[in-house]
Amino acid sequence: MPHRGIRIAHSAVFSKLASVCLTAFVISAGVSLMAQTDTFDPTFTVGAGIQTSYQHTAPNSGTSTDQFSLGHARLYFSGDVTKNISAMLNTDYNSVTNSMQILDAVGQFTVSPTLHVWVGRFLPPSDRANLYGPFYANQWGVYSDGIQDGYPFVFQGRQNGVLYWGDFKAGIAKIKLSVGAFDGASATGNSSIIWANRVQVDFWDPEDGYYLNGTYYGDKNLLAISGANQVQSGKTATTADFLMERKVKGGGAFTIESEYSRYNRLGGYNAEYARSEGAYLLASLLIPKQVGIGKFEALGKFAEAEFTGGAGLASENPSYRQKTTEVDFSYIIKQFDARVMAFGKNTTFNGVQQNFWEAGVGLQLQISKQIKAH
Repeated sequence: MPHRGIRIAHSAVFSKLASVCLTAFVISAGVSLMAQTDTFDPTFTVGAGIQTSYQHTAPNSGTSTDQFSLGHARLYFSGDVTKNISAMLNTDYNSVTNSMQILDAVGQFTVSPTLHVWVGRFLPPSDRANLYGPFYANQWGVYSDGIQDGYPFVFQGRQNGVLYWGDFKAGIAKIKLSVGAFDGASATGNSSIIWANRVQVDFWDPEDGYYLNGTYYGDKNLLAISGANQVQSGKTATTADFLMERKVKGGGAFTIESEYSRYNRLGGYNAEYARSEGAYLLASLLIPKQVGIGKFEALGKFAEAEFTGGAGLASENPSYRQKTTEVDFSYIIKQFDARVMAFGKNTTFNGVQQNFWEAGVGLQLQISKQIKAH
């Protein structure tokens, strides 16, 4: 995919500007929170989620594999400290080390809809795909196309840092703005700060909160356009994403999602290549008619990414393209809390790597309980 000519501001100027903005927001948040004296009724929420699957993988040459895997096992905890201060702690199972690790650990300060400050470990300003994660994605095979969420991270897309975010109204549009500073050493090995920002515009229904969904299963009519950027030492990761969802009469939904990404020496899917660029288009239909205890959804996705700037000689790491086609057929029982997803995915390359296809079925379950603290 050809370079789109996106120009990124000099990292030093951007870093100073973002630093001033963050400092101002933190100070104003502290002053406002100190002024709050109203009583409140605190709550504590606990939850859990699992994703498990069977998958058959067949390379173009070589031996096929069959695997039952536990992709994710998460524990969720969140609660109020005061009326305007809350905390969130989530963990996730790491299938590589066979251990639980810290996913989110966040102190959250809320002054108003336009002024939120988060401190700790969480998802930084990035693409929609990162902000919805595997449990709130519309597709099963996320983060395997060379495009979605190629930003650097510590664990499962998270970084350590401080964030400002807020929701604004501008005529018929609703704007969600976020900007943050994050630890570079833990995410990339470079001690320089990673500066991150995202601007999202919703033209129809608004989306509540900072974390997002890949679909709302017909609960909203959405038309959202967003852009995000991360900068570290002149290296950049840039994405633009789009989501449109319309309710279908009878309780269904038609969804279109798309993203363009360009990773320029920051992040990316292949550490041997300095740059990658690509885009995908996804469409799905949640069929309104209920069958048993759920509804069926059909989904298709096509993605194409190009990897350039290979390390060493061009003959050793030549540029290559990746094409990914995915088809899902899902049974949605209780939206993101209970769904079964049959999936098929074909991945092809014009060189360097071997073609392969995958097929399988996955199960996702989540539970949560809110408790009032007296």
